[in-house]
Amino acid sequence: MTGVIRIFGIDPGSAATGWGVIDCAGSRLAYVASGVIRTKRAAPHAQKLGAIFETLTAFLEEYSPDEAAVEETFVNASPRDALVLGQARGVALLAPSLTGLPVSEYAANSVKKSVVGKGHADKRQVAAMVKVLLPKCGDVAGDEADALAVAICHAHHGTFRRLEAS
Repeated sequence: MTGVIRIFGIDPGSAATGWGVIDCAGSRLAYVASGVIRTKRAAPHAQKLGAIFETLTAFLEEYSPDEAAVEETFVNASPRDALVLGQARGVALLAPSLTGLPVSEYAANSVKKSVVGKGHADKRQVAAMVKVLLPKCGDVAGDEADALAVAICHAHHGTFRRLEAS
């Protein structure tokens, strides 16, 4: 693809952080790579955050994206859970920012609407549409599919930004 923009999508979490890389050329999307960073359950919280940061940084260096996108924090049942997720999200914003990448943020409903067509889609619907839009991604689900959905959302928003600029 010519005029390719490589996008790194992140679905932050302290136990599992999804990441996904896609290439975007106009309206064409292509799967590059994806996965989930899983931290050790018994590890101290600071160690989990360090592991997420180091792993994201390694993947950012490996795939050399042009832009990054991170899902915004979803409302949690407890304030403690919200704080823990917020810290993981801070690491997810910091890692690409320190490499000099522009980082965009998208609400979960915006990601779902961009990928599925409705803002209250469930995880199965998101994963199914990710597989339709990126057939080479294989059998992705959960946090990995969500990270790819964040990248797809960013690609769609970027297409609109580029159209408005021209």
